[in-house]
Amino acid sequence: MEKFIRLTAKACPLMRPNINTDQILPARYLKWPRSRGLGQVLFQDLRHDAEGRPRADFPLNQPAWRNAKIIIAGRNFGGGSSREAAVYALYDSCIRCVVAPSFGDIFSQNAVKNGLLTAILGETEVAELASAVKCEPGRLVTVDLDRQTITCGGRGYSFAIDPVSRNQLINGWDDVDLTQSYLDKVLAFRAEDRRVRPWAAPALNQSSL
Repeated sequence: MEKFIRLTAKACPLMRPNINTDQILPARYLKWPRSRGLGQVLFQDLRHDAEGRPRADFPLNQPAWRNAKIIIAGRNFGGGSSREAAVYALYDSCIRCVVAPSFGDIFSQNAVKNGLLTAILGETEVAELASAVKCEPGRLVTVDLDRQTITCGGRGYSFAIDPVSRNQLINGWDDVDLTQSYLDKVLAFRAEDRRVRPWAAPALNQSSL
């Protein structure tokens, strides 16, 4: 998994509350293999009208934010179903961070397993950050996971993230890597347990003569 330490990029304001995983990636695309490019149908039904024409007023369709790598969103981003493919669609569309007042719990868990940072700011701070990039769409935003800060122009904000998730993202660890990082402790515990409880260790299979 790619490490996330620090990112400086354009940020797209998408301040609708309760954007759910079906809006991020409509269910009809769940049959697509990831290799087909889920990023091309990110927010498909929000970005396009019933005839499939791009909606000019949807932020990611506007030239200023087409290459954004950060989304500034309303509360409860990623609620709804547990589909991990919604995270794939964001990541495959080069989105590396979503900033919001809150996230769906399962969405956040899926995000960290795929290298996508979900940064939590207060509603007032999110609104202020979104207003800043609306006023100046070309303005860059810096997200520093090591310091847990977001800076835009002369303003700085401290965001919250679960410490285990932070550790995984900074190191580029999936769940297997995280478990392996405790290998020394596991082996030490096993050795000590065998010392104090030798009777509990499984017996070795011995072939009969």
